Amino acid sequence: MQIRNLSQDYDLLAPDGSEIRLLSQTLRGSMVHATLQSGKVSSPVKHRTVEEIWYVLEGRGEIWRKIGLVEDISKMTAGSSLTIPTSTSFQFRNTGDSPLTVLIVTMPPWPGEQEAEASEGRWQAST
Repeated sequence: MQIRNLSQDYDLLAPDGSEIRLLSQTLRGSMVHATLQSGKVSSPVKHRTVEEIWYVLEGRGEIWRKIGLVEDISKMTAGSSLTIPTSTSFQFRNTGDSPLTVLIVTMPPWPGEQEAEASEGRWQAST
């Protein structure tokens, strides 16, 4: 059993450039708090083996996702959730005046930086 409090400072930068604060982890999944600062655009990536569920806590933005021939741009606002299936190219951007914060559950747990590979993107990255 674990308990972990959200830290003031981020623990690491994700391969997409977002600020990651580590939360709890089990054998089947891990959870993090991600922040993308105002005006920033993440680097486009896709995951090799994991899938994710995102829940937007604060802020607003957009996320671009592409898997095969299916491509979508969705708005992200507090209270919205979305999925990122394995092998989906994705990129997100903060379109608001405050940080965009997202709770992310990864299944299986995040295996390390080698999990994300660079991908084509929709916007010019700024991170």
